[in-house]
Amino acid sequence: MKKLFCLMVAVLLAVVTVSPGLAGEKVFVEGRAADSLTLDPHDATDGPSNGVLLQIFDTLVKFRDDSTEIVPSLATEWKTSEDGLTWTFKLRRDVRFHDGTPFNADAVVFSFERQRDEKHPAHEGKFAYWSYMFSNVEYTKKIDDFTVEMKLKEPYSPFLSNLACYPGRIVSPTAMSEKGVEHFRSNPVGTGPFRFAEWKRNDILVLVANRDYWGEEGPYLDKLIFRVIPDDTARLMALLADEIDGMGGVTPETIKILKEKKRSDIKVVANVGMNTGYLAMNMSVKPFDNPKVRRAIAHCVDKEQIVREIFQSMGKPAKNIIPDTLWGYNDDIVDYDYDLEKAKKLLDEAGYPEGFETELWYMPVSRPYMPNSKHVAQVIQRDLGRVGIKAKLVTFDWGTYLSKLHNLEHSMCLCGWLGDNGDPDNFLYALFDKDNAEKGSAQNYACYLSEEYHQLMLKAQRVADVEKRSAFYREAQVIFHEDVPAVPLAHGFNLALVKGNVRNFIFDPQGANNFQKVDLEL
Repeated sequence: MKKLFCLMVAVLLAVVTVSPGLAGEKVFVEGRAADSLTLDPHDATDGPSNGVLLQIFDTLVKFRDDSTEIVPSLATEWKTSEDGLTWTFKLRRDVRFHDGTPFNADAVVFSFERQRDEKHPAHEGKFAYWSYMFSNVEYTKKIDDFTVEMKLKEPYSPFLSNLACYPGRIVSPTAMSEKGVEHFRSNPVGTGPFRFAEWKRNDILVLVANRDYWGEEGPYLDKLIFRVIPDDTARLMALLADEIDGMGGVTPETIKILKEKKRSDIKVVANVGMNTGYLAMNMSVKPFDNPKVRRAIAHCVDKEQIVREIFQSMGKPAKNIIPDTLWGYNDDIVDYDYDLEKAKKLLDEAGYPEGFETELWYMPVSRPYMPNSKHVAQVIQRDLGRVGIKAKLVTFDWGTYLSKLHNLEHSMCLCGWLGDNGDPDNFLYALFDKDNAEKGSAQNYACYLSEEYHQLMLKAQRVADVEKRSAFYREAQVIFHEDVPAVPLAHGFNLALVKGNVRNFIFDPQGANNFQKVDLEL
C-alpha cells in the first residue's frame, strides 16, 4: 500500500463548531449513504456494517495503521508448527468486554467455533467470510486461560492476515449467550475503543468512548454518531451546514460542488484504494454460459470513458480483478479493447446475431470502486444496445440488492470489492473460486466454476513462498482473462470529507475509517 495522504482543498481559517452533544464533549457525526444491515461481526458482509463494527470489536492480530503488516492486538505473540497446521496464540491479559466480563481463551474459542461448528448454540447466520477465509480450520481449543490453539486441515498462507479481518473479531460470550444472537445483532458487545449505545435504523447509530480501553492510545472522541443521509448532495449540504463532521460516499460531483462553494475549511482525505469495481455475468444462466457472449460484452465496455466522466479521474481503469498495488499482479495481460465491431462478430459466432434481452443490475449506493453505479450502468447499457443487447436497468435497496446477489438471482450486475488483507487470495479466491458459488451465500456472483482456476487457488494457499504464490496467481489471472466471468472496470480512490478541526482521520489498509485515534480541536 502506498502511504496515506491528505489533500487540503485550500488553507484558510478553520470553522470551529461543536457537534451535537454536551458543551465540551468531543462528538463526531459521520454522514453515510446507507445504514448497517447487522451488528453481528461474524455475519456482516457490507461496508456500512463493518465500518461500525471496526470501532466496537478487536481481533487477535491487526494491520499496522498505514500498511498490511501484521502486528499484535488481543494476542501478544504466536507461533506455528513446522508443518504449518497448528497455530498457538498467547492472549493479552487484563482486557474486559464492554459488559464487564473478562476477555480470555473461552471468548476466542466461542467466537471462532460459533462460526465453524454448525451444532454450536450460537451458530445462527450465513458466515460468508468464514466460509472462504477459514473453511480449512479443523478446530479452535483452549490450552489455558490465556492460550489458544487453532488447527488447520491444510497449510494456508493467508491465515494470519485473515485473522485481522471480519471473522476474527472477538465477541462477548456472555452477552451473546444470555440474550441470544438476534438481540446481539442490534446490541453488540466487544472489547474495542467504542461501546454500542443506540441504533435507530435508517437514521442514527450512536457509539460512546470505552474509557477502559486496553489500547495504548485513544479513544479521544467522547461520542461517535453515524447518520444515514442517502443522497450524496444532501450529505454534502449537511457537512457545509455543520450538521455533520465528516462524510463518506464522496463522488466526483461532490468534489465539484465543494470547489464551487469555495469552502476551504473542509478537508479531502484520500488514499490509493485497494479495491476493484467490476461487471459480473452469471454463468449459470443463458446466454452468459457462452464465453463468446462474455467476451463480446467485454468489448462493449468503455473503461476510459467511465473513469474519465464518472470517476472524474479519481480512479484508474482495471484490466485485472486485483489492483496493481498487490503483489502477484499480472501486468502482461492485454485488456479487451473497446471495439463494438469485435463485439458484434463474437455475438454472431455465439448464435446471437441480433443480440438478446437481459437485465443489468446496479448498486443503490456510492462505493470507492463505483462512485455512481447508475451512471456506469447507463454507459454500459448504451453500448450494449449498439450491438443489439437490450439491457433493462434494475436496482433495489442495498440490503435487498446484496441478498439477491448472494442468491444468484441476477443476470448481470455491477459490484466491487474492498480488499480485506492485502493478499491476492482475497480477490481471486474470495470472489471467483468455485467454493464460493453456492446459492444463498455466494460471493462468486459470476457463478464461475473453473476447476483449473480452482486448483491454482489451492496451490497458492498451500505454499508460503511469495514468489511461488505469485506465479500461481499470475497464471490464474490469464485463465480469468480468457474465460471472462466478469469485466474488471476500475480501481477507485478512497475519499472522505471532514471539517478542518478534525485530526488523525485516516483510512486503514482496507479503506475503512478507524476512529480510535481521531480527535477534534474544540
